Order: sequence, then structure tokens, then C-alpha cells
Amino acid sequence: MATQPIILISASTDDKGSEFSDYSIGLSMNYPLAISAAGGMPWILPCQADAGYVREAVRQASGILLTGGDDVDPKLYADRLPAKIARTVQRAHAARDSFEMLLVREVFRQKKALLCICRGHQILNVTLGGSLFADIPLQIPMAIEHNRTDLKDRVVHEVECVPGSLMARIAGGGRLGVNSSHHQAVARMAHGLRATAISSDGVVEGMELAAVAKGSLPYLLAVQFHPERLFVRHAEHLELFRTFVRACRRKR
Repeated sequence: MATQPIILISASTDDKGSEFSDYSIGLSMNYPLAISAAGGMPWILPCQADAGYVREAVRQASGILLTGGDDVDPKLYADRLPAKIARTVQRAHAARDSFEMLLVREVFRQKKALLCICRGHQILNVTLGGSLFADIPLQIPMAIEHNRTDLKDRVVHEVECVPGSLMARIAGGGRLGVNSSHHQAVARMAHGLRATAISSDGVVEGMELAAVAKGSLPYLLAVQFHPERLFVRHAEHLELFRTFVRACRRKR
């Protein structure tokens, strides 16, 4: 059996953990289970915004997975938000933002495979110079309901995949059913990225490298939905993780 490629998984941060109520990390088991099901070796990466630590962690890995979680701090992508919109921002955590931005930059420097999910999709865009809608209902007229946390492990809407893209190959066609549990979204897309999956209201649900950035990474896919909650029942979402792990194996 081929050696499993090591996949680093960024964890969420909690001000009070379950053991001693101190600063802690946390992560849904669905992420490592999805990586394992796809043939990878998941390693949970603590939040340490230290450049040397991040550099060595990325060096030892074949790929990196950025996970979901709390909102990205709007100060990273907007000079000022109107008060009504600013009030919707949920627990932005500066340490995690700094850590994951370091991770993204180091991944590009070392040219490792990168998969970004939900918040990861957003922090990737911000790190590369893009911006976000801080609150979809207030900033996107006629948007569909994206914050369906009541059905977080169920398909709630479809996305349209760009022909010829990795997203289209994963979906096996032009459309993919996804879950949805977010209220922020990509607004101005960063240079070097292109939208390859879009919901019916125009929200960017998937991003890949643009033509100008091809070759800068062996693999990059960012999705706004949560495939780790769907991969057991939906083959397309397991295939998403398999394409990532295959790329990590080739890089290794």
C-alpha cells in the first residue's frame, strides 16, 4: 500500500475549551474522516501565528486543508463597514486570521496542494488581496438563504460549475448539490483566482487558479460549502477530497 500523504488541517480557536476552560482549539471530526476516506493521513495543526513554525509545518506536509469557522475580521478587507453590517460580524479572531494567512502565503511559497472550505475559501481570497461581503442578506439583493445551519449535512441548493473546471469534473457535469451554512461570501475576487462554481444568486461557491496563476500550485480548490458533511452519502463530495489527496500524493 502506498504511503499516505500527510495533510495538515487548520483547527478552529476557542476562548474557553472543554477541558480547563482556557484558550483551546477545536475541529469537527468530519474533516479528518473525509481526508482518511480519500486516502490521506490527517494531522491537526494548532493555531500558532509564528512564521518559522508555519514554514516547517508546511515543509513536512504534502497538502494543507483550511477549514470552516468564525467570520474573517473585516479590517482585513474593508476600511470601514456601515454600522448595520458591522453588527452582523460574528466573533472574528485575529490570531486565527494571522495564522491562516501565514499558512496561505507559505503554501504558495513552497508550492503545496491547498484545499479551502467555507471560512478557508474566504481567508484565501482575503490573503491574496480580495474582499468579502460581510453579510449576504444585507449586501446582496434577492440572495437565496445561505445560512442553513439547520440542514448543515443536507443538500439545500445547487451550484453551476464552469465547463472544463476541476469543479465540473468533480460534479460529473454542470451542476452540484451543496449544503450551505454561511452569511459571508467572496466579493471582489483576488488576482490569480477564478470562480468555477456559482449559486443562482451570483454568490461565488468555488474558486480555482486563474490561467495567469497556473503552475503556481499543484492543486488549489476553494469551496464555500461543506463537503466534509456530505461525503458519506454523496459520491461527488468524496471525489472532491480524492482529487485533493491524489494531488498531494503526486507532490509527495
